[in-house]
Amino acid sequence: MEISALKLSHPAKSLNGTVRLTGSKSESNRALIIQALGGGKVRIENLSSAADTVTLQQALRAASGQRGDSTQQTVIDVGPAGTAMRFLTAYLAITDGRYLLTGSDRMKQRPIGILVDALTTLGADVRYAETAGYPPLAIQGGFTQQTAHVRVQGHVSSQYLSALLLVASSLPQGLNLQIEGELTSRPYLTMTLNMLAEAGIQHRWEAETISIMPQTASPCQLTIEPDWSAASYWYAMVALANEANLFLPNLKSSSLQGDAAIVEIMTHFGVASSFEDGGLRIQKTTVHSAKKLFDFKECPDLAQTVIVCAAALKRDLSFTGLHTLKIKETDRIAALQNELAKFGVRLVEDGAVYHLHTEGLHSPEQLIIDTYEDHRMAMAFAPLALVFSNMQINEPRVVEKSYPDFWKHLKQQGFVIS
Repeated sequence: MEISALKLSHPAKSLNGTVRLTGSKSESNRALIIQALGGGKVRIENLSSAADTVTLQQALRAASGQRGDSTQQTVIDVGPAGTAMRFLTAYLAITDGRYLLTGSDRMKQRPIGILVDALTTLGADVRYAETAGYPPLAIQGGFTQQTAHVRVQGHVSSQYLSALLLVASSLPQGLNLQIEGELTSRPYLTMTLNMLAEAGIQHRWEAETISIMPQTASPCQLTIEPDWSAASYWYAMVALANEANLFLPNLKSSSLQGDAAIVEIMTHFGVASSFEDGGLRIQKTTVHSAKKLFDFKECPDLAQTVIVCAAALKRDLSFTGLHTLKIKETDRIAALQNELAKFGVRLVEDGAVYHLHTEGLHSPEQLIIDTYEDHRMAMAFAPLALVFSNMQINEPRVVEKSYPDFWKHLKQQGFVIS
């Protein structure tokens, strides 16, 4: 039976012990594309169990089964999986076969024109099956490369760039990718290039241009680190608990993931981090900072978690680097504004800066949080059960997209969930 809502509370308001996080969705999805193009040479360890990763695995299997068959169209539906949509657009474009790549209603509202334009410049046959600039896409896979040079705007989504770089070494002429304008989410691009390097795929990055020559993968094992995005919710819980001391196994200080920025960010909210043998320990402290402005340009997936945490701590702060949030699983800015308002907090847009106003914060009789088909809304607001005694999260299954064990882990840490 579909669970439409969960009631949450945490009577003890203390956290202690070990939380074993799933593998990183971001690393896992890149690894799957590298493996698919790796000619059987690439093995993966600790693959994420997130729904987005399972979706991408299934899609790659479906494409593999149809490779070279142009007589019939293979329909691949990625549902709400944005990374899968972007990566598969590039992957299917170079893979023999006929494909219709589609997704959920929300996915059909998420732009993909920048990536399609780049692929068609290279010579790919990718067409819009419904609305120009948006999925679904009709893809005739396999193409004669027209050029190795493409220009792509860097400020909209790093996933467009990563999608192209992941397939670059399989192109007959390779790829010279020129990034135009400001680059958003640089750590995700660096992650892509580092993982390609682990598989023996070399690149050159000079000024605004990244070049990858035609080459094949080397035999390797890609070991997926636990998900720092998942860790970020535990940081928020530590910040909001009365006392907390948690151990998160296998997280590394030298992470490929941009969301490891949470370590530094949460020092300003009373959370201390220490890397020990085998993982990371996070503890509540009384040390806060007077920092007033936080920039999420490099780590936009942390924004909801930190903003909600700041609201609960009654910190009037300002935030930048949120421009990509409007084209995510939902319009995350509007969603945040709606849900924060339910306990008297305002998030006010002022050009590229957003200001948090907490003077009206109050404890409602019952706080009911809507999740907007967005996993991060559910997980960013769940820590508030440490602050508000009567709380409900609607459509809790959205967490399966990136962190399927989230509610189970909360129960293990003393949250009462019904």
